[in-house]
Amino acid sequence: MYGDLEGTNIPHMTKPSTLGELAQSEWGAPERRTRTVKDEMRANLLCRLETEQPIFPGIVGYDDSVVPQLVNAVLSRHNFILLGLRGQAKSRIVRGLVALLDEELPILEGSEVNDNPFAPISKYGRQLVEEHGDRTPVAWVPRAQRYVEKLATPDVTIADIIGDVDPIKAARGGHLLSDELTIHYGLLPRANRGVFAINELPDLAAKIQVGLFNIMQEGDVQIKGYPIRLSLDVALVFTANPEDYTARGKIITPLKDRVGSEITTHYPRSLELGMAITDQEAWLDRGGRPVMVPDFIAELVERVAFEARGDKRVDKRSGVSQRLPISVLENVVSNAERRATVNREKTIVPRVSDVYAAVPAITGKLELEYEGELQGADVIARELIRRAAGATFGDRAGGANVDDIVHWFDEGGALKVSHDERSDTLLKGFGVVPGLLDLVDRVGLARRKDPATTVAACELVLEGLSAERRIARSEEAGYTRVRPERQPPFPKSGPGSPFA
Repeated sequence: MYGDLEGTNIPHMTKPSTLGELAQSEWGAPERRTRTVKDEMRANLLCRLETEQPIFPGIVGYDDSVVPQLVNAVLSRHNFILLGLRGQAKSRIVRGLVALLDEELPILEGSEVNDNPFAPISKYGRQLVEEHGDRTPVAWVPRAQRYVEKLATPDVTIADIIGDVDPIKAARGGHLLSDELTIHYGLLPRANRGVFAINELPDLAAKIQVGLFNIMQEGDVQIKGYPIRLSLDVALVFTANPEDYTARGKIITPLKDRVGSEITTHYPRSLELGMAITDQEAWLDRGGRPVMVPDFIAELVERVAFEARGDKRVDKRSGVSQRLPISVLENVVSNAERRATVNREKTIVPRVSDVYAAVPAITGKLELEYEGELQGADVIARELIRRAAGATFGDRAGGANVDDIVHWFDEGGALKVSHDERSDTLLKGFGVVPGLLDLVDRVGLARRKDPATTVAACELVLEGLSAERRIARSEEAGYTRVRPERQPPFPKSGPGSPFA
């Protein structure tokens, strides 16, 4: 069936190539001739719901919050806006709307505005049908070409969005400048019978917002003083930061009133969802050595983002993008890949030290408040990693008896770890610390038959104890005892620990 969810290509049938042939096909039915793009999206969405197909594949963590609101907006035939901080999948969602369009759509051949063959809106289209009648040529537009996206910036003009008079077009065609055929159409008319998305809507100048509102409300616009009525059939979708989408001069009230649904996005609400998103998006398949990321390392990386979102020194209005843990995990794996290559190890297994090596993937994604600027992004990034390691240690080994380990350091034991050393060599070094290898085996962090993962687990334990201030850590001395005058009254790991 033409226009169904799976597509318009019918086996053993030739698609209509003229207006007459189109009128004799299913597209010629009255309900198909006048169907709008919002009706088209609504019908295809209902089909997906009935057949239990995924509506927005690849979108994780929104099943019980954002997706139901999106479904309601599409079923209501609303223009809608996604309000959210950076890195909350807003662009991916609006681009995913393309999947709700028919696979192909018939238009008048040569039309710049995807003219409906049965009801053209441009002068070019009307003249073409008048001249050729049933022999009017028809072309087919794939769904991907029916999506138009524009990033709103202060320099965007009416010509960009709506269009402008083209003197060259007038000269070549022998038209007067007041003739509609001289118009070079902008992005919005070219998105006719499709989806038009504007990212960061508040950055659009007020006069452009007025022009956008006029085309939405009345279907008319003036280009260089020449009034044109364009009955556009467009599904309008916007994105914005909640801080900017206010009535304080950033958005004109009439345009705001025409947006049918405001849908607020959010960051992952649980650590598990965040880890699932990061694992889905991060590039970990290096095409050479196999990569094995211990689950506690993946958790530590994700906790860095969660810690940053709750840190008062990080700007809440800017947010901490989900791209942060994605970039960090990629950097972590790359550092482990470099080490495995140099040491000729067969498998790439990241360690806690690799997370510290990924500090450059953190600092560039933190917008800091004044206090944070004074301390510096590098200092804050390292502190976030230390806190994340402590929380991960508490989650994985909270309540475990670590007295033997701490006592060894209190008695003057010290351990300086070379982060680029081979796993089997480091394993011997960690074996010097009483109870350390037994602990990682006992709490299920690693098994001794897997040296690489065991080394990573040992580093996590030591980092966790360092975060609890039960042992000390420095780049110069490695892991040592805490000086008595600096030792705070922290409880041991367990239910009472802030890291448990």
